[in-house]
Amino acid sequence: MILGIGIDLVELERLKTLLTDKFIDRLLSDLEKELYDNITNEQTKLEFFGGRFAAKEAIFKAISKGHGKTNYKDFSILKDENGKPYVHTDYFKQGEVIHISITHTKHYASSYCVIEKV
Repeated sequence: MILGIGIDLVELERLKTLLTDKFIDRLLSDLEKELYDNITNEQTKLEFFGGRFAAKEAIFKAISKGHGKTNYKDFSILKDENGKPYVHTDYFKQGEVIHISITHTKHYASSYCVIEKV
């Protein structure tokens, strides 16, 4: 049974103006921050950050909880051995599965999230 669906689209140029150390630390988990810090290309860094921001916003929409009830750092968006994104979190109950997809171009990042009870 599907418990929630969320989608988000981020304009990277707009996000670039907000990209401060404080905002990065507020949004990225320690695991994500380590990956982010190892990226040397600035455009790739922006796309990585934009993808994580869009993914977490999509998650918030899927769980129908606004900011304040959950935290960006409650969720780490990581990749499996095939490069497929997945969500690492302790937020969900046993039997709840979260599916996430992220895409980005030079100008936009987007994410789609489905939460399912199995």
